[in-house]
Amino acid sequence: MLTGLLVPGAAAQPPEGEPAPGPESAAPAVVELAEIPAEPPAQPARPAGGELFGADCDTVIQGSQVTANCHNAYPATDLVRLHVECDRWWDVDGDGGAVAVGPAGRAELVGRCWKEVRSAWVSHRRP
Repeated sequence: MLTGLLVPGAAAQPPEGEPAPGPESAAPAVVELAEIPAEPPAQPARPAGGELFGADCDTVIQGSQVTANCHNAYPATDLVRLHVECDRWWDVDGDGGAVAVGPAGRAELVGRCWKEVRSAWVSHRRP
C-alpha cells in the first residue's frame, strides 16, 4: 500500500502484451477540405463616425472612497453618473447626479460608503 503512494507510476503500467496509451496510439485526425470555408466569415459592419458615443471612465476603489475619471473622446456630449453599492446592508448606496462631459472634456466623479464598497460603476446617457 505504501509503495503505491511512493511510486505512483507503478500502478499505472499497462498489462503485459497491451500497447501503452499515448499519442501514437490515437487515430489520426481527418480534415475534410470541402468543409473549410473559402473566405473568412464576414465581420460586422463598424458604426458610422456619428454613432460613436460614450466617455471612457476609469473607476478606482480605495477603502470606502470611489473615484471615477472620465474622458470623452467623441463629438457628442455624454451625461455620466457614478453609482456606488455598499457592502453593509445598513450602508446607503449612492447614485450621483449626472455630469455633462463635452467633446474632449474630462470629469472626476466621487462617491463613498461609510464602510466597504461592494461595487461601483458609471452609467452613460445622451443629453
